[in-house]
Amino acid sequence: MRKHTRTIQIEAFAREDGLWDIDACITDVKTRDIDLASGVRPANTPIHELWLRVTIDIQFNIIAVEAVSDAVPYPGYCNTIGPEYRKMVGLNLLSGFRHRLKQILSGTHGCTHLTELAQILPTAAIQAFAGEVGTRDGDGAGLQSDKPFQLDSCHALRTDGAAVAKYYPRWARNSPADIPCNSTS
Repeated sequence: MRKHTRTIQIEAFAREDGLWDIDACITDVKTRDIDLASGVRPANTPIHELWLRVTIDIQFNIIAVEAVSDAVPYPGYCNTIGPEYRKMVGLNLLSGFRHRLKQILSGTHGCTHLTELAQILPTAAIQAFAGEVGTRDGDGAGLQSDKPFQLDSCHALRTDGAAVAKYYPRWARNSPADIPCNSTS
């Protein structure tokens, strides 16, 4: 029997001014009435419904942040931390973001749930930009001068691996014998 559902939803929007908005929402819902210190929360009513809107440029720099708490377990307390998330302005999602986020907004300096939600923004932004920002170089078309941002960000796209050798040969480094993903050994 299901007791709890946590939903995380992220949407990305390209703006006419060249910036991007990343809207992230985390929602926690119980299937039964829950007796909180602040009162009873009826079944299927969000205990948490928290939003982060982060505006970024195409270099993944955070330009603006808005945090909103539509449902919280302690109204008048939990929902007052939103302005602190403006401290994220100036951070880069691909350069030490999670480490810096923990330094400035962990523990009593932030909201556990908003900070957790913020931690998934880098990969969400990368997915939003895929096919929209930057260029490919696997087929020689549209060669870019800087290494594509996704390279060396995960196992499959390590520059000493087979995928990079195949799809981004210009950025491939010599590697030990690679075994393709569909191979069994």
